[in-house]
Amino acid sequence: MEPTIKVAVVYPSGFGHTKRQAEAVRDGAAEVRGVDALLMDVTEAQQRWSDLEACEAIVFGAPTYMGSASAEFKAFQDATSRPVMANGFAWSGKLAAGFTNSGARSGDKLSSLVQMSLFAAQHGMHWINLGLPPANNSSKGSDEDWNRLGIWLGAGAQSNVDQSADLAPPQSDLETTRFLGHRVAETARQFARGRSLIETARIQPDTR
Repeated sequence: MEPTIKVAVVYPSGFGHTKRQAEAVRDGAAEVRGVDALLMDVTEAQQRWSDLEACEAIVFGAPTYMGSASAEFKAFQDATSRPVMANGFAWSGKLAAGFTNSGARSGDKLSSLVQMSLFAAQHGMHWINLGLPPANNSSKGSDEDWNRLGIWLGAGAQSNVDQSADLAPPQSDLETTRFLGHRVAETARQFARGRSLIETARIQPDTR
């Protein structure tokens, strides 16, 4: 029996819109057989360093405010320096991915995703991109298309500033983010199986 693979989703959410994205990532990851998807906001995450260390992958998310990930996410980033980085480079070799949400269609979301990918790189993690082609970029396109915002580095969502989290982001953005969660979990499963095969090969006796 294969061991359970853990994938964590870590995020802050100002008004609930980014939380809906985070839940979509968790749901997508949980679709993959043998994967246990953990959902925690950045405050809870700072009390669960050991749980995060036990994960094969961590997906980071944050709303984009004023051209970068929110202050709450930056505080979480800074908080990792001692319990993670200084504690044996504990996340090195893990998988990482990211998602973000803003009121505008662009909203400089790419800045937040770059921030997350650099953060992952500083921890020695392997970044997983979205893996979807751009959509809604022709006369036949639609806001119902997955990856309607045409983002590659991670999953992006747009939430109208006058709508609550019950109405925004739209379903197409949530499905895009769910796809990212599934993709990360599938990749994490492949990494875990590959590592297991390598470790098994190492302990096999040489019968030549």
